[in-house]
Amino acid sequence: MQLVFATHNNNKVAEIKALIPDSIKVSTLDEIGIHEEIPETADTIKDNALLKARFVYQKLNCDCFADDTGLEVDAINGEPGVYSARYAGEGKSANDNIEKLLFKLKGATSRSAKFKTVIAAIIDGKEYIFEGIVHGIISEMKMGQNGFGYDPVFVPDGYMVSFAQMTMAEKNSISHRGLAVKKFAQFLSGKL
Repeated sequence: MQLVFATHNNNKVAEIKALIPDSIKVSTLDEIGIHEEIPETADTIKDNALLKARFVYQKLNCDCFADDTGLEVDAINGEPGVYSARYAGEGKSANDNIEKLLFKLKGATSRSAKFKTVIAAIIDGKEYIFEGIVHGIISEMKMGQNGFGYDPVFVPDGYMVSFAQMTMAEKNSISHRGLAVKKFAQFLSGKL
């Protein structure tokens, strides 16, 4: 089976390839010659994932999938949410996003948060949704060098370390993306 993953993010590709069966070949947008960014204009994580999958399907008419992820922090009304990747503004770095988040949480008594990933797949012309959620807290400072995005400040429930202090295998076993991909992989295994 061959799938196009509607992303330019190599970190996401590595995490997903580590979790799906080897018999499934995953190509990225860059690998198939699509270098444009797909606009993420929806109001929800699910709808952004669907927008990206539909973009690829309409352009190439092939089996494909896309994901969208958001960090939702309770003390700031679910921010950054659907704007997680561009929280500090367009063109800003992951570090800028973290700095803005930590600034907004200064003095907060609750630092509870959740990471949510939604995978939207279009297989044989039908749309499917797979979701993964992990709860945790936002640390007061960055910890660790692994991972990407908000990983250095997200400490999952039941752990004393951030996602960025875990190996990829450790993170994948409990993370929002890992949970969504496992559901997706089980679905794909039934299609093989």
